[in-house]
Amino acid sequence: MTRPPDESDEIEAFLRRAEREFGRRPDLEENTPPPPPRPAIPRPVVTYSLLWIIGIVYLLSCVLSGSFFQPTLSVLVVLGAKVNERIAAGEVWRLLTATVLHANLIHIFFNGYALSVLGPETERFYGHVRFLVLYLLSGVGGSIASYALSSAPAVGASGAIFGLIGGLGMFYYLNRQVLGQFGQDQVRGIVAIAVINLLIGFAAQGVIDNWGHLGGLVSGVVVSLALSPRLTIDSRFFPPLLIRRFPRQGWLWVTAFTLGMMVLVRLVQPA
Repeated sequence: MTRPPDESDEIEAFLRRAEREFGRRPDLEENTPPPPPRPAIPRPVVTYSLLWIIGIVYLLSCVLSGSFFQPTLSVLVVLGAKVNERIAAGEVWRLLTATVLHANLIHIFFNGYALSVLGPETERFYGHVRFLVLYLLSGVGGSIASYALSSAPAVGASGAIFGLIGGLGMFYYLNRQVLGQFGQDQVRGIVAIAVINLLIGFAAQGVIDNWGHLGGLVSGVVVSLALSPRLTIDSRFFPPLLIRRFPRQGWLWVTAFTLGMMVLVRLVQPA
């Protein structure tokens, strides 16, 4: 006759499984601090705000053009498209304004969809302010690359979105040991997405501004090295806590990168 398992047996079995997964729980002293409360998942308010801005600007360009499906080039130029001659003449603000404009309905649909997929996850990891800086600097970096290497007028948030791909990939790469196999799989998947999209861009030259994509991707990788959180495991608690810390000199590096981009715009010759 066997004794049915009681609650203590189930707890012991759970603890043994947890020790195999996380390692043996350290002996805690009486003065060990209690585990900090787990923060609630923040709403991606910056991502939603960017989507609203992009949508409103697109509707404005459509109203001024008299067409919902494809704004006219003249209207896009007035609203701030990347035009090399005007940037060289001093209208450097076009490097940023071009990132909120879109050439047609299909263009804004795919960029809006990509932002809605990549934005919330990246914003949750980086935080609101760091995410916004990553997005904006990637967009400007993409515009600078397009200014230097492509003579055609250009619009679109694609450079900033490629920057988010770079930022998300670097987050998983920098924390791949802590995140284990999941982190490594994410790195491989993000690299594959970036390579496939770049190949598509180079195969459709004249239609897709692939230099802007590449510039945004590189800018996103560089900025994320300064702003990406580093994860550590605090094994004093059970189950262990995942702690997020940011580089101490991250904002100094970002400032230096921004100044470097400003100097580059003055030095580079437009395509």
